[in-house]
Amino acid sequence: MIDLISRRRFLFAPAVALLPGPRRSFAAAHSDSGVSHSFLAFGAHTYILSEDGKTVWESPENTRDGWLLPNGHLLLVVTRSRGQHGGRVIEVTRSGETVFRYDGTQDEVNTAQPLPDGRILVTEAGTRPRILELDRKGEIQFELNLDCQTENSHSQSRMTRKLANGNYLVPLMGEREVREYTPTGKVVWRASTPHWPFTAIRTAKGTSLVTGTQANQVFEFDSAGKILWQVSNDDFADNPMAGVCGAQRLANGNTVFTSYQAGAEGTKLTEVTPEKKVVWTYRDGRKQGIHHFQILTTNGEKERGTPLR
Repeated sequence: MIDLISRRRFLFAPAVALLPGPRRSFAAAHSDSGVSHSFLAFGAHTYILSEDGKTVWESPENTRDGWLLPNGHLLLVVTRSRGQHGGRVIEVTRSGETVFRYDGTQDEVNTAQPLPDGRILVTEAGTRPRILELDRKGEIQFELNLDCQTENSHSQSRMTRKLANGNYLVPLMGEREVREYTPTGKVVWRASTPHWPFTAIRTAKGTSLVTGTQANQVFEFDSAGKILWQVSNDDFADNPMAGVCGAQRLANGNTVFTSYQAGAEGTKLTEVTPEKKVVWTYRDGRKQGIHHFQILTTNGEKERGTPLR
C-alpha cells in the first residue's frame, strides 16, 4: 500500500529530455494591466509555465492537485489509472526522482497538502471516505472518516485543506456543502452551494472562498455561512467560467480561477479584482483543461506567504 522510494528514477525523464530541440508553446497570457504570472498547472497536462510563456518543467502524469514545495520539489496527486486504481501521491525532484510515494487504498486520491510539521494531508474517496495525515515514511499518523454519501465516490470530497486552527475545510460535492471539521469530526462551520463545491479556501480575513463547478461561480462566505462576494458569468462579457474547479486567492486580494471545461478555444485561467475587473487571462489552445493550479510569481516577484489555494 505504501511505498517509500529513495532516490529512485520516477516514470518520466527530465523535462529537457521529454521535448528535445526548440520548445513550441501554445501559451497565450493577456493582461491590459501589465500583469504576468508563472504558474504550476495540474490536469491531463502537468507543467510549470514561466512568465514569458515557456514550459520549464512538465510531467506526462495526469494530476488532480499538488504543490511546488519550498525545496523545489513537486508534490503531485496522480489520477487513478488502470494500473494504479486508487491513484497516488508522490514527491518528485525537478530531475524526476521520486522521494515519497503513497498509493491510494480506495477509489481515488483527490487532495494533497504539505503541512508545517512535515506531514502530508491526503484525502481518499471510496467506501470509507477519509482524511489522512502521513509522515515522511508514508505511515498514517492521523485519520478522520468523513460523514458523506458513498453511492458515488467521485462525488465525495475535493480540495480539502487543514487550517491554521487545526481543523479541516472540506468541500463535499455530493452534499453540495462545505464543512469545517475538528480533528474529532465535529462540524463547526458549514455553507451550502448551488452545485458541486470544489475548492475551499480560508482567507486571511477568516472568510471562505469556494468554487462551484457546474454553477460556474465563485463564492466568498462569512463566518455565518452567508455570501459576502461572488462572481459568475453575469459579471463578464465573454462568459469565461466553464466548470470552475481550482482557485487561488492572491496576496494582493485578487482571485484566480480555472475553467476546467473551457476547451481549446476558451479561457483556462482568469484573475479578477475584488471589484470583478479582469486583470489577467490565460489560454493555451489545448483541448484538456486545467484542473487546479498554483500561481508562483507575479511580475517577477514570488507570491507572498503560504499559497491560499
